[in-house]
Amino acid sequence: MTVTDIHHSRRLPAPSAMLELIKPITWFPPMWAFLCGAISSGVSPSGRWIEIVLGVALAGPIVCGMSQAANDWCDRHVDAINEPNRPIPSGRIPGSWGFWIAVAMTVLSLFVGSFLGTWGFIATIIGVICAWAYSAEPIRLKRSGWWGPGLVGLCYEGLPWFTGAAVLAAGLPTTEVIIVAILYALGAHGIMTLNDFKALEGDRETGVKSLPVTLGPERAAYVACIGMAIPQAIVIGLLWFWGMPIYALAVTGLLIGQIFAMRVLLRDPKGRAPWYNAVGVTMFVSGMMVAAFALRSLGAVG
Repeated sequence: MTVTDIHHSRRLPAPSAMLELIKPITWFPPMWAFLCGAISSGVSPSGRWIEIVLGVALAGPIVCGMSQAANDWCDRHVDAINEPNRPIPSGRIPGSWGFWIAVAMTVLSLFVGSFLGTWGFIATIIGVICAWAYSAEPIRLKRSGWWGPGLVGLCYEGLPWFTGAAVLAAGLPTTEVIIVAILYALGAHGIMTLNDFKALEGDRETGVKSLPVTLGPERAAYVACIGMAIPQAIVIGLLWFWGMPIYALAVTGLLIGQIFAMRVLLRDPKGRAPWYNAVGVTMFVSGMMVAAFALRSLGAVG
């Protein structure tokens, strides 16, 4: 270790750099999914606001923030190629601070999760394990274009949805809730694949076999679109089967909107991926909330 390294390891990172490390912009999807889960439980939030606030904070700033810190620490060499201005490769998070921030937030995640009941705590443990398995050696599932996005989709959509429903229901969610949560988690695989386009060059150089690297941008975009559309189509079919035609039609309309956006995406997958993440993904998550209210109504009918 050089004198400069020792100096950097002792220097405290600025609060702004630590906030950038845990990426507030990424917190929305799991927080939204947690609220979808809470609504889908069919249980009144009256008297449960503390648990709801804790759950939203756990899903977003704490667990998602921890996963971002862990990923940036484990990806610091890749980011030096793709995005050298990020907090760790730029030196704004010096020494091993990135690692210890991720570890501290892991402990905080488990502590807060312990207040959300048995199933909420179990989901938190799974989320923490998945976050480290995604980024850290020797597992580093992000090297796989299939397992990596699937794991992120599970942690961003499926687990928070399950947790929100479990916290409100004070127990295991219904089968219908679990099925819909799984389907939207599967659909998020496509969203995560599109997110990999921004790191195409660095992934190729460092051996990360994302789908844009292994299949090429055009084929990867087709796979992503199909992966997003099929689970939503299944949700629509289930809502019809469960006697919720109005909600099924609403999700259908949102899926049709996504299909039109997908046609634009496929003309220039790499260039249009950020645009689709703003337009198409907004319709995807809107469909999640529609499905959540459908499940709430289904519970009331049942």
